[in-house]
Amino acid sequence: MRPSPAEIVRTLVAGRLPGLVHVAHRPGPHHVRHVTDQEGRVLLLVPVVSDLAAALRPADGDTDVPAVLDVLDLPPSAGAPSLGRAWVSGWATRLDGDEARRAALDFAAMDPTGDLLDVGTRFRLYRFEVVEARWDRAGSVRRIDPEVYAEAEPDPLHPVEGELLTDLAEHHAAEVTGYLRRQLGLADGGGHGVPRVVRIDRYGLMVSYGRPGARRRARLTFPHPVADHAELARLLHPMLCRQAAATGHAETG
Repeated sequence: MRPSPAEIVRTLVAGRLPGLVHVAHRPGPHHVRHVTDQEGRVLLLVPVVSDLAAALRPADGDTDVPAVLDVLDLPPSAGAPSLGRAWVSGWATRLDGDEARRAALDFAAMDPTGDLLDVGTRFRLYRFEVVEARWDRAGSVRRIDPEVYAEAEPDPLHPVEGELLTDLAEHHAAEVTGYLRRQLGLADGGGHGVPRVVRIDRYGLMVSYGRPGARRRARLTFPHPVADHAELARLLHPMLCRQAAATGHAETG
């Protein structure tokens, strides 16, 4: 088991990573603060006085502007594989009144920035429903059905992935190494190098192992997708206890 392309795109555009906005027929791109709501719609928090605000101003007679949100994954540690790049596009509309206030609450659920208090004065909120989604990884671009995108969920561990990896490496290194060796069938001192976890998602662990210059990767899948950090901690407890029997399934590649 592993994240689907739609889940990866939802994870990348959720709002935890920096984003760029491209506006059709306007100079750019523009850095932007953004999140997605529960339906996957994109919310943009834009300073009133900015090049992006000017770019998002509709032409006479129009109410919206075609825009693309571009988000590149930032791997949580050196040597960790990238999730790639997500592109989602739609027609951005400025929100006002009650609609803007409701959208501000959706934005705050992901990013509780104090600038949301100035929506309507110093900042404006724009929103677009995703009509096209693409996932770009290793030079291969895959189109995602907008309905499948909307139904997918961002990975709940992605916001704390870096902290989880640091905790495993700094506080449980010996237990983690033993667990990984058992799961991958690596003998101690067998010339395979020290295996280490390089990525974590709700479906499992991505592990790097092998000699320098010939590292390989494998996935250790969980018995079921985890819902949150607390469930992950319960699931990993056997791994962190040397006396406990380890469970899991390895996919090499």
